[in-house]
Amino acid sequence: MDRSFPLTRAAGLDSLSDFLAGAGAAYAANRNTDRGPEAEATTSGLSPYLRRRLITEAEVVATADRAFGDGGAEKFVSEVFWRTYFKGHLETHPAAWADYRTLAAAGHDRLAAEPGLRRTYATAVEGRTGIDGFDDWARELVATGWLHNHARMWFASIWIFTLRLPWALGADFFLRHLLDGDPASNTLSWRWVAGLHTRGKHYVARAENIRRYTDGRFDPVGLDEYPDALDEAMPPREVPLPRGDAAPRGEIALLLHLDDLHPESLPLGDAKVVRLGGLIAHADGASRRVRSADMAAMADALARAEAHFGCPAGDVGTDWSGGLPVVTAWAPVGPSAAALPQGSLRVRRAWDEAAWPRATRGYSRLRSVIPSLLGA
Repeated sequence: MDRSFPLTRAAGLDSLSDFLAGAGAAYAANRNTDRGPEAEATTSGLSPYLRRRLITEAEVVATADRAFGDGGAEKFVSEVFWRTYFKGHLETHPAAWADYRTLAAAGHDRLAAEPGLRRTYATAVEGRTGIDGFDDWARELVATGWLHNHARMWFASIWIFTLRLPWALGADFFLRHLLDGDPASNTLSWRWVAGLHTRGKHYVARAENIRRYTDGRFDPVGLDEYPDALDEAMPPREVPLPRGDAAPRGEIALLLHLDDLHPESLPLGDAKVVRLGGLIAHADGASRRVRSADMAAMADALARAEAHFGCPAGDVGTDWSGGLPVVTAWAPVGPSAAALPQGSLRVRRAWDEAAWPRATRGYSRLRSVIPSLLGA
């Protein structure tokens, strides 16, 4: 399947329509099957658009409900909420992101100092381990910026438990190459596979499962199928969810960033946007493919914002705002949040306001209230 999709809102809406007219009907039954990059997709392929909010979770869920009705979209809607859950959980456990970055930096230091680890790491990221499936996924990720979600889980499990590589280096490898690389989903998914997110509950890649859900394409041998979960001295501590800001009345400068590129639907109240700018903060070491996708997505969002608000976008610099209040969409924990100018006002969408307070523990708490959230 060709994953060289353009990162524009129009392309995202087209992908949503194609999914609902095609693979969406069998999503619940087929979503775990990875038939390979050349085969018809079993998942939606919407995550690169959702990651940047070129299309929003709210409109995707509403469109799916209209298309299938009577609970027909329940499994797909639940998977969309997983992305929301991870963001809310990281907002209330920001140490998980800080710890990952510390561990990834330490892992790269170890690569420079330990030849054995460096060789194992190189064979893994270059797809030369000899492990059927794993090597194919490593090469597919680098070549396309994409992996099926089930393949991501298998890959992470083999990386951690069979190859005994540091989990944070694997998360770093993914974040640098995935077109939908998201700080929350990526970090917490790797922690979950390792047994750190839900302490002691890890995900183990098994050869039989890989054979079954790749339609027999891969049959790995030598996997460690009975490993112990990883542990850590101190799990990330929960902190109160920070409050969002209200946009002020009057003229403002609106700053776009890569975590929310649908400015037309931002809750700006009575504010009047008279200046526009875009902030691009890539993940550390992001691949050329990811950087190009980020820039294309930002260009699309700025063009739409210019048309919607009737003002031109300017280069973001020291005097870009002209002294006006700088308002931006809420940037979740990650590169965009770290790069926002000090004093900017961050408005939060109703979707996040409703869901994030229920994402502080396990996913089941949020899943149980999905019907009421959608009703509201």
